[in-house]
Amino acid sequence: MITTDRLLLRPHTIEDMDAHVAMHAEPEVYRFLAGRPSTREETWLRLLRFVGHWTSFDYGLFAVVDRSTGKLIGDTGLAHFCRELGPDFDPYPETAWIFSASVHGNGVAFEAASAAHAWFEAKTGKREAVAIINPDNAASLRLAGKLGYEAFGRATYKEHDVTMLRRMP
Repeated sequence: MITTDRLLLRPHTIEDMDAHVAMHAEPEVYRFLAGRPSTREETWLRLLRFVGHWTSFDYGLFAVVDRSTGKLIGDTGLAHFCRELGPDFDPYPETAWIFSASVHGNGVAFEAASAAHAWFEAKTGKREAVAIINPDNAASLRLAGKLGYEAFGRATYKEHDVTMLRRMP
């Protein structure tokens, strides 16, 4: 677990399901993803993937919890998603983040993602990582830049254009 001034980052548990369903139903959360809310089944499979990363790799995406309320407000961390985007992308750990609209714009994503990156680098000794972001998602592109990511290409993933980014060692 990681503690910051406002947040607790911890591995996901099955008990996070209802909070994830609610978060992925928020229009501001899903608008740059699939363009529609996740179904309960999709959310369940995503949650199982998050739990499985910790079991298989001893790292993965963290559940981000607001320390003052105990409420799950997002996810961030690094994982292997096997996206088949090519040799410049696939071999590297991939960062990801998603946060409830209730915390957009207040620095929570940077606080959480910075802590997750520092933890990952200390644990694995690896700094280089990749990300994909919808090119219209200006807030996520700004966050990636603050974390040291730079665009290096474009791709199509699940019928959506994405910008590929890399954080160098």
